Amino acid sequence: MALEARSRAAEQVVPQAASLPDPKLQWTYFVEPVQTRTGPQKSVFTLSQRFPWFGKLGNSKKSASAEAEASWHTFQSRQLTLMRSVSIGFFEYGFLGRAIDLTRENRDWLLALEPVIEEKVKAGGDINPLLRLKVEIGKVDDALQSLKQRRRVESARLSELLALADDTLLPWPEWDAPAVVALDAPSLARAVENDNPELHVLTQKVDSAKARREVARRESYPDITAGLNYIQLGDPVVNPGTPDAGKDPWGVTVAVNIPLFLKRNKAAKTEATFTQTSFERQYDQKLNELQAELRSSLALLEDAHRRLLLYGEELLGLAEQAVENSRTSYVGGRTGILEVIDSERSLLELQLLYWRAASDAWQQRVTIQTLANQPISLTSETAANDEDQ
Repeated sequence: MALEARSRAAEQVVPQAASLPDPKLQWTYFVEPVQTRTGPQKSVFTLSQRFPWFGKLGNSKKSASAEAEASWHTFQSRQLTLMRSVSIGFFEYGFLGRAIDLTRENRDWLLALEPVIEEKVKAGGDINPLLRLKVEIGKVDDALQSLKQRRRVESARLSELLALADDTLLPWPEWDAPAVVALDAPSLARAVENDNPELHVLTQKVDSAKARREVARRESYPDITAGLNYIQLGDPVVNPGTPDAGKDPWGVTVAVNIPLFLKRNKAAKTEATFTQTSFERQYDQKLNELQAELRSSLALLEDAHRRLLLYGEELLGLAEQAVENSRTSYVGGRTGILEVIDSERSLLELQLLYWRAASDAWQQRVTIQTLANQPISLTSETAANDEDQ
């Protein structure tokens, strides 16, 4: 991934920021030798090294390290975002598979009922039940075709997230409804604050700005340059008897730069200060956004759990019993086709609502997990449902 490469590139900036400038080697050749008491100077070799003021390199390294950490957390955040998108797409695609199976099953049963009604019509019965059944079959078949078209859309979207070039429809995922559990909301809130990579990015940005501010503050102090000079002499022809005649002299040099441009240094410090303040405020804003998103996901998860219990443990059983009763009553001539169709439609709606709640619950769990950047911990086997809350 591009972000991974960018993160690794940022790591390589750290040793660059912590290293001294390259030493400088200079050679001066005198076209006309300079005559001195000890002999003519032919050339001069100068080796020098600049040493930044105390703390400049250390803070430059801190800034680069913080930027590298921020780049890594950005990469991690993008991975979590991708995982969240893929997981949500997975369960949305899984719900679509359940919806198609249930709708097809409902249509097939209505089609199986059609010959029974046709026999009654042939025996002199009313034709209206047959017409109503055909209308219902048409509506269910239309819904089924729409679901199949939607499958192509969801499959293409999921394939894009998975970087699959093939346009073949993805197989249906294997999944089931989750167990209804309660989550430790305070623990998750702490995890969001401590482990969310988006917050880590901003924290590292703040640290980087602090270090840059220290570097800018030290720009008002001079750097020190230490050097060594070596002078190459020619043969002494003027005063050959002079002491040390012909011996190459050498010396040590120390130089400092003079930071005269105070406005530039002040502007650099002000820039770093405002940058730090900006990232600190971004951190506070992002923390509030993530905590609000966590509370929203917890509420949506609680609602999904409530619906799972309502449909799975109460309404679906009643609807299935109502369907069996209406089928038996219609075959026995004790009820009309409308009651059968209504009971079948109600059962299908409740089944779809049940699996919709299951998909929603999984999606919210994934959202919570990516917000906290850790597996979610459970506080009990079954969530307590209090109607007063």
